[in-house]
Amino acid sequence: MAPQSASAVPRDLAPAASVALPPDLSVWLEQHADALDEGSLDAATVLPRLAAANLFRYGVPEAQGGLPGTDIGDAIEAVSQVAEQSVASAFVAWGQRVFIEYLLRSPNTALTAAWLAPLLAGEQAGATALSNAMKFLSGIESLQIGAREEGGHWVLDGRMPWVTNLRVQGFLVAAAVTAPDGTPAVVALPHDIAGLVRSQDLSLLALQSSNTAALEVQGVRIGPEWLIHSDARQYLPRARPAFAGLQCGLSIGLARRALRAANEAGKGQASRGILAKPLEALRTQVDELNASLIAGVRSDRFVVEPWALFEIRIALAEAANQAVQLELQASGGAAYLKPAGAGFARRWREAAFLPIVTPSLVQLKTELAKREARLAAEAAA
Repeated sequence: MAPQSASAVPRDLAPAASVALPPDLSVWLEQHADALDEGSLDAATVLPRLAAANLFRYGVPEAQGGLPGTDIGDAIEAVSQVAEQSVASAFVAWGQRVFIEYLLRSPNTALTAAWLAPLLAGEQAGATALSNAMKFLSGIESLQIGAREEGGHWVLDGRMPWVTNLRVQGFLVAAAVTAPDGTPAVVALPHDIAGLVRSQDLSLLALQSSNTAALEVQGVRIGPEWLIHSDARQYLPRARPAFAGLQCGLSIGLARRALRAANEAGKGQASRGILAKPLEALRTQVDELNASLIAGVRSDRFVVEPWALFEIRIALAEAANQAVQLELQASGGAAYLKPAGAGFARRWREAAFLPIVTPSLVQLKTELAKREARLAAEAAA
């Protein structure tokens, strides 16, 4: 059995309240949020900034370099607070912290011992290409990388079309592969291994300083030292709550920031009265969804009830989009003027990303619809 990470540390199920970004990081993110979104600031600057604030140490066992008394709920809150300032930076934080979680949950202790410290310090980037695997787990698509055996090694071929945090200064990427015996497995690949080819950064509508690119896997040879887990079907259901839970931090942070901006924009305006009620209702909804998310990830509820996590992920992404729309209504024409509306324009683009980040809302809703149909059929039988 894979060792448990600090995500499973017993704790009161109240929302995380012990996380506070250092003021210098908050100021830096606020000052450079537009540049990070547009790609005019070097993406290489993001990871060291976040690591210097100990962002990746939340929820990691103290004995392995983590912050004492913290768990996965605190890690989600940390990503959320970064997303309040910059979703591009939060996207990087999500990829790094999820990769760290993969190592914490891996039975390959030598791999964890070799790479955990540089990942926590931001000296090495961790990239998760397991979105394909999460969709495979739900029966949405097949794995995109296959392995054959040659001389005691696996030889991998395939492609990863969209991966974030592929820092050109060095990265490890987690990938799901079909093993030679047909079993889905999870492996780590270092950036400089022969046959792994990184594309140029993808031309994104937003979140451009996130080191997002494609990877070609062409005859990559690996030994057992790079195996995160030999059976993804056992491993991924337990890793999925952290994967999706940390991803939800993007929506939580953006919703909070847009609601705050809407409230500030509405002060002293006639529109404030008509918008006060929907703003307060949405703020309450986001708080309740956040509390349910953190409680569910802490208690391992989502391991056995993944559909409940899917519902929260959908609701939070939709809430973030609603919050940005309310910000627009509260700001009026000012939101459409440059440069005053630059922050709103960025949040609008950030909100457009949330429904499509894998697994997309359409994919999640499709899975929930299948479950409802199956339950209905069972009830009618």
